[in-house]
Amino acid sequence: MADKPWLFRTYAGHSTPEASNRLYKSNLAKGQTGLSVAFDLPTQTGYDPDHVLSKGEVGKVGVPVSHLGDMRALFDGIPLAKMNTSMTINATAAWLLALYAALAEEQGAAREALTGTTQNDIIKEYLSRGTYVFPPAPSLRLIRDVILFTTKEMPKWNPMNVCSYHLQEAGATPTQELAYALATAIAVLDEVKEAGNLDQEAFETTVGRISFFVNAGMRLVTEIAKMRAFVDLWDEITRDRYGVTNEKHRRFRYGVQVNSLGLTEQQPENNVYRILIQTLAVTLSKDARARAVQLPAWNEALGLPRPWDQQWSLRAQQILAYETDILEHDDIFGGSAVMDEKVARLKDEALAELARIDEMGGAISAVQAGYMKGRLVESNARRLAAIESGELKVVGVNTYVETEPSPLSTGAGSIQTVPESVGEDAIERLKAWRASRDQKAVDKALAELASAAKEDRNVMEASVAAAKAGVTTGEWGQTLREIFGEYRAPTGVGKAVREDRSGSEIAEVRKSVEAASAALGRRLKLLVGKPGLDGHSNGAEQIAVRARDCGFEVVYEGIRLTPAEIVNAALEEGVHVVGLSILSGSHLPLVRDVMERMRKEGLDDVPVVVGGIIPPEDERELKAMGVAAVYTPKNFDLTAIIGDIVRIAEGAGEKAA
Repeated sequence: MADKPWLFRTYAGHSTPEASNRLYKSNLAKGQTGLSVAFDLPTQTGYDPDHVLSKGEVGKVGVPVSHLGDMRALFDGIPLAKMNTSMTINATAAWLLALYAALAEEQGAAREALTGTTQNDIIKEYLSRGTYVFPPAPSLRLIRDVILFTTKEMPKWNPMNVCSYHLQEAGATPTQELAYALATAIAVLDEVKEAGNLDQEAFETTVGRISFFVNAGMRLVTEIAKMRAFVDLWDEITRDRYGVTNEKHRRFRYGVQVNSLGLTEQQPENNVYRILIQTLAVTLSKDARARAVQLPAWNEALGLPRPWDQQWSLRAQQILAYETDILEHDDIFGGSAVMDEKVARLKDEALAELARIDEMGGAISAVQAGYMKGRLVESNARRLAAIESGELKVVGVNTYVETEPSPLSTGAGSIQTVPESVGEDAIERLKAWRASRDQKAVDKALAELASAAKEDRNVMEASVAAAKAGVTTGEWGQTLREIFGEYRAPTGVGKAVREDRSGSEIAEVRKSVEAASAALGRRLKLLVGKPGLDGHSNGAEQIAVRARDCGFEVVYEGIRLTPAEIVNAALEEGVHVVGLSILSGSHLPLVRDVMERMRKEGLDDVPVVVGGIIPPEDERELKAMGVAAVYTPKNFDLTAIIGDIVRIAEGAGEKAA
């Protein structure tokens, strides 16, 4: 008898709850069998649309959900009792789950009937995606609260999706992806076991609800072996470390989105093949098959995908499941000497790395020490260097670059855009919501939330009550910020070990840096800044590391800075060039703000360069603002970029002289 197919999902949400609701209904009508909600950055980091850091970010990388009214609009006409919903939410996972539970109650759905997943993996946010809010210890406590609440109240819900997906996006090797994800799971289970007051049977049930969210790259055999290694290691850890006797509760349960990092701006139509090959890595092996798959769209390196682009990825899953015979057979890799050897090697390497992390005191200590982040920055630097040198071949990027114009990615409407007015509209809706609610009920709910947080009581019931009272995302976030504090994670740039960079291109750029520094009378200084809420810092980190290796003095203070903070740093540090990295699609309003503030501070002579996923028409607008250069994913040669920046600095220096 053939296996049932995995859950078909697409990761979706943008602009407004109403627009996202229409998209969800359309995708479900096309055969999607589960929802995967993308939230915008203010929602992910606990801010309302009217916060200074939310400027330009509302509705860009996901849907804004500021209160229960937004949640109602998002799921209008979608019965939650019958839907399997995955929510990619971490720092504010407890809040979004509370809103979801409150809405389900309005719909008449029992909590125990709800099925789905909250990612709720805040630890990897310190290492990769950057949407953390609180320090590691209270973040771990919030993860625990969600797990214990769902174990009791929502037993079909996956309270945590240990997420190695973004680790691979940040440059993780298969060994690092295995080790760091498992170290995260161990840290969480240790916390639950120590503080949860559960008997062994209840604890085993809790272990059985922990799921994983992984990445699959292009090295097909290695990726299959990685997934089989995950299955083996999780079974061994839960059995030997935690004494889980029920095999069902030791099962490695995971969903997947295949590698967006490998999608190329050049010849983007080739991404269709990449996506399908990566999907095979998580579906071919029956013993390590994904339970849910969501695929990126072929044009995500260009901008926000349209509904048709998402449909194309959905059809790839359906063709694979229903037109091939992969669901009809036992595991086709059973007994393979090649696969067994590959899996054994990955397991040994991952266990050795886990032992190193354990010696440091576990995942939390390794995060705070900057160890894991530094290793990711190093491995990503090696990957990029291999692409630059041609050792790692990427079709259309550094080999077979000749191409015909693509009819798929040209012309008006080739990508979907979110108008800047979305943010203004969200602020108006927020004002109306605040005006319509009972402020006394809001104040009482926030006071109870604060008490629960201070007294180390589970915050979930207080959060559900706050959702019903009309509390907003920003108010929930600010209440906990005042108790837990905020956190700035190590950037990994300072701890990244320099490899020998004696190649001719590096040497030439070093010479030009030395010459320019001598001409200007001091060392060339570059400020790398990330304005707004975009936490994808991989590109900024690699530019900072390469500029440092080329002889620049580099100022890089990490993510989530306001334009005012960036301009103040440029003024105080006396930098020669400001480089802004923005991957959330908010480049126009944020760069405009930075440029205007620089002019007011008399920094007109300091050139600004910008990097991100920037459509050609936006590139033209940025240059019209005065931006000296724009870099997109097609500019993969970091040394060439640094060489450009040297020439830009020299030109600005000559004008000033």
